Amino acid sequence: MPGPKVIPVIGDEQLPDRVDTVVIGGGIIGVSTALELAEKGQRVALCEKGGIAQEQSSRNWGWVRISRRDKREIPLMAEALRIWPKLKERTGRDLGYTQAGIAFACETDAEIAQFENWSEHLKPFQLECGFRSGQDLADMLPSASVRPKAVFYTPTDGRAEPQKAAPAIAEAARDRGAAILTQCAVRGVESAGGQVSGVVTERGRIACDAVVLAGGAWSRLFSGNLGIELPQLKVLNTVLRTAPIEGGPETSYWEEGLGLRKRQDGGYTLANGTLHHADIVPDSFRLARAFLPAFRKNWRALKPRVGTRFLEEARYARRWSMEDVTPFEQTRVLDPKPSDALVRQIQATAAKRFSVFKDAKIEQTWAGMIDVTPDAVPVISVVDTLPGFFIATGFSGHGFGIGPAAGRLMAELVMGVTPCVDPTPYRLSRFADGTPMIVDAGF
Repeated sequence: MPGPKVIPVIGDEQLPDRVDTVVIGGGIIGVSTALELAEKGQRVALCEKGGIAQEQSSRNWGWVRISRRDKREIPLMAEALRIWPKLKERTGRDLGYTQAGIAFACETDAEIAQFENWSEHLKPFQLECGFRSGQDLADMLPSASVRPKAVFYTPTDGRAEPQKAAPAIAEAARDRGAAILTQCAVRGVESAGGQVSGVVTERGRIACDAVVLAGGAWSRLFSGNLGIELPQLKVLNTVLRTAPIEGGPETSYWEEGLGLRKRQDGGYTLANGTLHHADIVPDSFRLARAFLPAFRKNWRALKPRVGTRFLEEARYARRWSMEDVTPFEQTRVLDPKPSDALVRQIQATAAKRFSVFKDAKIEQTWAGMIDVTPDAVPVISVVDTLPGFFIATGFSGHGFGIGPAAGRLMAELVMGVTPCVDPTPYRLSRFADGTPMIVDAGF
């Protein structure tokens, strides 16, 4: 079954001769970067090999959350929570955003204590959070058949529609002068005097002074052709979409084995809140040492498997010239097959926990490839070895909600202005300078 139906964005026909910045990638990070740069007066071209938000940016859960974030991401997510409520007016388009809160189940006193300790990180930002139990919990989770001991609730968290958000931001960037180029893969980056001077696309050359790589799951492959080492792997998440349902929770909810959020159409997005498939591919061996701390911490949440993905990625060219047809042209949209076993498990868990899901009609299932880094923290960074080249990738399943703020930070780095938050935790060089790879993931 193909991926979710995304609001179409028709790409521009004409390739600009010169811009200030080229953004590679039409997901939530790329379009947000393009919008921020265009609003600051830059000439921008966004190049996307397929269509806007066709991959993980339309396949995620649609959560906009600061709750249970890695503490290194909290300042940037706090910025995102200030941006999201204004995006409808700013873009002139509906993104499906609503501030309905997110609740995390706590089954034990130990889990409650973990959330209590984590909540200390929110105090500097004056964001409300706390526990709900008893009647408050019953009101929050109507139709719940079995209720947890308590839930940790952050009312400032929200949700939006992934199939609408990135297209709306892309169109807003175009309204401000950005060129939006779909079906336009970038083959490589040109430099002169050690500085970025342009890109070569499958449709021709664009001269520029800066390039931002926001290529999601494809970023490592692109960087490698430039001689830039970016440690990045992919994990697969399976998602279900139901028909409209009456009487379900307004608040998004997470527990072991289940994550859900209400959709704008009255249906629900359901997923396993914990388990991801990890296809064994050639990079699994190349990056085994770098990812060992992450695997040790999260091995229960990862289900390794060997399949056709190994051969598919083994066939990818790792080096190519500007004249070659690249892997990005050979695979316009990464559209993996969802796990049938996970689909059944998610349905069963949802029906067990909430009576409204017992007879829910599943309208669609899909899967998406999540780009992950060794410490599950994104790269939003200059690249020291190639002045004028920047990377924004590796959001490790956290990119949708944080995307508008990541785009703001990336634009500020490109323009050399004071950044909205300290970019140090997101620097690319941390993977090579001896920085310990600490996997926090909220706790």
